[in-house]
Amino acid sequence: MEYRVIKEGDLFLLSQTNGDITGNNEGGHGLYTKDTRFLSRMEIFVDGEKPTLLSSTANRSYVASFRLMKDRKDEGAIEIHRERFIVDGVLYERMTLTNFFPKSVQFDFSASFDADFQDMFIVRKYRTGEVGQMIGREKIDRGLSIRYQGADDIVRETRIQWDQNESKLDDSGTVHFNLSLGRKETKQICFFITPVINGEAGAILSYEEGLAKLEKSYEQWLGGTTRVTSNSDVFNGLYERGVQDLRMLMTDVGYGEMPVAGLPWFAVPFGRDSIITSLFMLPLNPELVKGTLRTLAAYQGDKVDAWRDEQPGKIMHEIRFGELVNTNQSPFGPYYGSVDATPLFLVLIGEYVRWTGDLSLVQELKPNIERALDWIDHFSQAGAGFLTYHQEAEKGFPNQGWKDSSNSIVHKSGEYAASPIALSEVQGYVYQAKTSLAPIFAQMGDKALANKLEKEAEEFKAKFEQAFWMEDEQFYALALDKEQRKVETVTSNPGHLLMTGLPDAARAEQVAKRLVAKDMFGGYGIRTMSTEAAGYYPMSYHNGSVWPHDNGMILLGLSRLGFKKEASIVISSLLEVSKSFEYQRMPELFCGHDSELGYPVSYPTTCSPQAWSAATSIVFLQAMLGLNPDALTRQISINPFLPEHMDELTTEHIHIGAGHLSVRVTRNHNDENSFNVEILENSTGFEVIQF
Repeated sequence: MEYRVIKEGDLFLLSQTNGDITGNNEGGHGLYTKDTRFLSRMEIFVDGEKPTLLSSTANRSYVASFRLMKDRKDEGAIEIHRERFIVDGVLYERMTLTNFFPKSVQFDFSASFDADFQDMFIVRKYRTGEVGQMIGREKIDRGLSIRYQGADDIVRETRIQWDQNESKLDDSGTVHFNLSLGRKETKQICFFITPVINGEAGAILSYEEGLAKLEKSYEQWLGGTTRVTSNSDVFNGLYERGVQDLRMLMTDVGYGEMPVAGLPWFAVPFGRDSIITSLFMLPLNPELVKGTLRTLAAYQGDKVDAWRDEQPGKIMHEIRFGELVNTNQSPFGPYYGSVDATPLFLVLIGEYVRWTGDLSLVQELKPNIERALDWIDHFSQAGAGFLTYHQEAEKGFPNQGWKDSSNSIVHKSGEYAASPIALSEVQGYVYQAKTSLAPIFAQMGDKALANKLEKEAEEFKAKFEQAFWMEDEQFYALALDKEQRKVETVTSNPGHLLMTGLPDAARAEQVAKRLVAKDMFGGYGIRTMSTEAAGYYPMSYHNGSVWPHDNGMILLGLSRLGFKKEASIVISSLLEVSKSFEYQRMPELFCGHDSELGYPVSYPTTCSPQAWSAATSIVFLQAMLGLNPDALTRQISINPFLPEHMDELTTEHIHIGAGHLSVRVTRNHNDENSFNVEILENSTGFEVIQF
């Protein structure tokens, strides 16, 4: 990565690889909370000159470390070790300066700071608007305060403090420390940077206390998640990185922790992204998804508002908290332009119950569930029986599925599809939502609603098969356009249908085979679009690139339906890909070139870490175990396989029902396609069925 980013709670810091924020606005570096940049400059100097970067690391998701030096030719150097983390709304940065000259030296160490309080949308050049003004800049005890009055009447302040008395702050925002160090002598200076909103600020601890508190919170979080070991160092590393990044990406906006979409530009709750990430996280610990469901229920649409693409019962797409949103210059407070978030919300509830048997949460959210179902039915009726989308908001999105770029829904002719558009995978989500909720409501005693959902799903299935199947391709269409014409481009979207149970068995097999055929699978995961399609190009955002989460959704279906060969091919390829990215951190996406190239090609503006990419390693685990719990029938099915270069997989403390399951899978070396299953623990009270 060409940047370093750390996050804790609602606060994150994006810097250059040397740790600096230069203030030139290139790269959008800064310290952000509530979609506002509270620090736009943080640079260090030795005798007025920039030190040279030696190394930069963020191996632990929550701590970044930088080693730099300022040398004098053939004489020696001052080494600067920068370490930073965030806890309780405060950025901590420690500078450790060591003299590696053969004698004592005296030098000026300085750090320059500034804050511009720009809205995230302005930083990204995504929006413009009328904003507030700076109202104060003053010296405080061992520190500097910069204040801003927003157009939304919110007073924002950045407090920059340090722990050394012997310092001099000039009018430009640069603090100087006149240091004298003996040979090999070390000096530490700690900085504490606090965003303050309407006077509310986090308490400052010592550097050591803050780090200990943060590390303890990680230990507690990881201690409550599923533990995994295998004989594959690649898988172990990918899983550990993914779980650690997910902890970093959790945020609570008042209704429980949930994963934000990704860093650096999407550090906010989403509908689709947070739901899919939570769906992937169920084997990690189902308790972790409750905050997602409660947050999205709290922001469920309650009126018709074309400005936000909002309708009653609709689940939001994205929420922002910055100045442009607060002054209604942007519709993202929240914005509802997502056709799939609402059915996926219901899918997540259904899957949560399958893992936990927790009907109390369903009862709590039942009004939200019923409103979501009403929204789906209303807009399905408007779409000739299928759930469609059409942009209403002037500043919204023209395409409102997960492939939301403007060129992603394209006919074989190269013509863009006209809306309203019915996406294939969205119809699958609708089907899965109704079929998974029906037995839940039956168990809760609402037989009328259960029967209604079952009947609707059955009728919907027949209608879908007739409308979307492409006989010549032996595959499902990407979508139906405004005129109910099939968008016959072959894409990864119908791969999501395998998870939903919508396709019949024969067609599901055709889909599974096509997804790993050469036009869709180049050796580095399943592409978003066939190489034979008119719209294909491998460097695109959605038209031929590879998205790990897209592969994850497909893997859930391949595993559930027993397509082990295809699932193994996909997992093996993505494990190989992970070795090419820093810390095995799966990016948001990468280019769709063939593996014959010898290495995956990075996409230039990908987010990393990205929540649903981080969670893909957990999907690998569920797929390899062939694990499908059903708390309603009190059964757990296991149908395992292991990919290439893996002969043993041990999974401990999987949370299912009110207990835990621990399993070891080993390859039978007399038959490499058969596997031994050992149940190490089963305190769930459920029957385990092995295939």
